Amino acid sequence: MIFDIFKRKKPENKPDKPSTKAVETPEEPVGVFQRLKRGLQRTRSNFSGLMSTLLGTKKIDASTQEALMRVLLTSDVGLETAEFIIEETQKKLRYSDDATVDSALRETLTTLLAPSATHWELPVDSPAVILFVGVNGSGKTTTIGRIGHAFQKAGKRVLLAAGDTFRAAAIEQIQAWGKRIDSPVVAQKQGADSAAVLFEAMHTAQSDQVDVLLGDTAGRLHNQTNLMHELTKVKKVIKKQKESAPHEVWLVLDATVGQNGLKQAQAFKEAVGVTGVILTKLDGSAKGGIIFSVSQQLNLPIRFIGIGEKETDLIPFNVSGFVDALLEPIDG
Repeated sequence: MIFDIFKRKKPENKPDKPSTKAVETPEEPVGVFQRLKRGLQRTRSNFSGLMSTLLGTKKIDASTQEALMRVLLTSDVGLETAEFIIEETQKKLRYSDDATVDSALRETLTTLLAPSATHWELPVDSPAVILFVGVNGSGKTTTIGRIGHAFQKAGKRVLLAAGDTFRAAAIEQIQAWGKRIDSPVVAQKQGADSAAVLFEAMHTAQSDQVDVLLGDTAGRLHNQTNLMHELTKVKKVIKKQKESAPHEVWLVLDATVGQNGLKQAQAFKEAVGVTGVILTKLDGSAKGGIIFSVSQQLNLPIRFIGIGEKETDLIPFNVSGFVDALLEPIDG
């Protein structure tokens, strides 16, 4: 199961401001860490040789700094974040006699991902509404299906909204996921107004007492101003139906795009108030370092990461697990 959802309580005293219940990240089942290591194989390969040489060393000399910078940039951490990581690691070495370069680096990376250590929340009053945004090809619709499947396994009633009315076969794809996970889908014809689809979905979710509504949207480039404004319209339509919704806006990023993903995240955050990031296709990329840039420069939490093609290969992002898997030697 991807996540655990606590039973909801009825709002007390202030029904117009529903209370929330944190969704805890469950203990990882046996084998998840090994799968995570395999999924990060390409990014890990950048770090492996360097980490072996850093074990037990107490100082970052010029050659070590150059090697560390090279590894960070190769992993697509980005120059600004890479410089920050090196500077913070050096600070830890100066202020602690016991610190070694490898331990200081591990601590720096873990601290950098602090936004992702927080629990995300679902509203107590149904339906919980999660809107998914992103560019074409990021794996958005598949991600929605996988998360919907996890909610179903948690015993929740899920409704899918086929808000991507632009891409050919997008409606058919999400309808196929609906059949696959036994979840109803609200859809209109191709070319319909995405906001109208979400309006209908909100009405259906409320009248049918659905627990979770997962809303798809058409993929768009972050620099397409008019299309970005359409997302704002979709969000406003949802909010008219339920003032507190959408409760989450998750940006689905393709890990293989590297630093371009940072620009995407910045644009979507400004346009629709992204609350979290899902990074897909990590298993096919050596550019997993984008995670650190998103966290450090945009203060956005990573909610899930995709490490393979199976339904169970979309896993909650666990900070310590990710850093441990990233830095463990390949032959470890």
